[in-house]
Amino acid sequence: MIIADTGAIVALIDADDRHHARLTALFENDPAEWVLPWSILPEVDYLVSTHVGQKAEEAFLYDLSQRSLFVEWGRDEDLVRAEELCRKHRTLRLGLVDATVMSIAERLRASAIATLDTRHFGAVSLRRKVKLLPRDG
Repeated sequence: MIIADTGAIVALIDADDRHHARLTALFENDPAEWVLPWSILPEVDYLVSTHVGQKAEEAFLYDLSQRSLFVEWGRDEDLVRAEELCRKHRTLRLGLVDATVMSIAERLRASAIATLDTRHFGAVSLRRKVKLLPRDG
């Protein structure tokens, strides 16, 4: 299972992104393995609509509505763990999105997190070792 962070999904959608080809190859290898945490959805929507375009945003929303992409809607324990991670790593200023991506990855025992944010994700040791894709891919 691969938990997706905002930047990875935006790069997957944006054909002009320098990481697009690599993330597309990872995604197309097994799309059913990818899980989108609820917390990334507003960020992805905003970034795609403002930086990629309305057609790309509409396609993303359509894929979500058709369940072409699997969304993990989370549990209360994810927020508890996210707060712990933010407190423990206060100097990193993780924020809700990154911390919930991490907590969901822990709970679901994901093998990887798809992220371009190696500054945050590379600095935090989770309860279970996960690869950071595409870096560790």
